[in-house]
Amino acid sequence: MVGILKYAAFDFRRQLRMFESLFFIIVLPAALFIMFGSITSYGDFPAGHGTVSGSIATSMAVYGAVTATTSIAGSAAVERSQGWGRLLALTPMAQWQYVVAKVVVALAIAVLPVVVVFVVASMTGAELGSLGIWLSAGALSVLCSTMFALYGLFFGLMFRSEAAVGAAGGLLVVLGFFGNLFTPLSGTMLEIAKFTPLYGIHGLATWPQMEGELMSSMGEALDPDTLGMLVTSVVVWTVIFGLMALLAARRGTRRA
Repeated sequence: MVGILKYAAFDFRRQLRMFESLFFIIVLPAALFIMFGSITSYGDFPAGHGTVSGSIATSMAVYGAVTATTSIAGSAAVERSQGWGRLLALTPMAQWQYVVAKVVVALAIAVLPVVVVFVVASMTGAELGSLGIWLSAGALSVLCSTMFALYGLFFGLMFRSEAAVGAAGGLLVVLGFFGNLFTPLSGTMLEIAKFTPLYGIHGLATWPQMEGELMSSMGEALDPDTLGMLVTSVVVWTVIFGLMALLAARRGTRRA
C-alpha cells in the first residue's frame, strides 16, 4: 500500500507539471461555465434546490472530471504499451499496483476541475442548495467519472498513441452534448440521449440539486428521470467500457 501511494504521489506531481494538458482539463470547464451559466440571462432562474447556473456548474464539473480520467487512464495505457510496463516489471511493484496507483492519480486530477468550477460558481452567485448538496454533487461528479477511465483505457490499449487518447477526449464533446451537459435537450434528441454514456453520470451528479427534474431550453418542465434509470445507465456503460478495455488488452497481448 505504501508503494502504491508513493508512486501515485510521484505521478501526481508529474501530471501537475504537464501544464498544457492540465490547462484544458482544469481551466476549460470553468470557462465553459462562465459562458453557459454565469453571464447568461437565465442563470438566476430557479432549478430544483438552486438555480439554473448551479445545475450548469455541476454539468461542467462532470465534463472536467471525465476529461481528466479519460486523459490519465488513456496515457497510462499508452505508457504501458510503449515499454513502461517492462520497466515496472524490474521493480517490486506489481501490475495491479500500477493500475491502482493510476486510478488514484486519475481521481485526484479529476477533483481539480470540479473544485475550480464550484469555486467559480460560488463566486458568481450560482446556487445548488445546501452545503451538503454542493459536496454531494462534487463527489458524484468525481466518483462517476471513473467509468471514463475504462473508456480512456480502451483507446490507449487499442490504438497505442497519444493522438488516439486526444481523439477520445475530443469525442467527449459530442458525448457531452448528448449527455445534456451543454444545452437542455428535449423531444427525440432527449430520448436518444438517454442511451448515451454521459447521460446517467450527469443525471446522478445533478440529482442532489435536481432530483431527476428536467427542463427544456424554453424552461418547460419535462418528464423527470428516475434514480433507477440513471444508476442502470451508469452500470451498463461501465460494463460496456470494461469489456471494450478487456478486449483491447487481449488484442494487444496477442500482438505481442
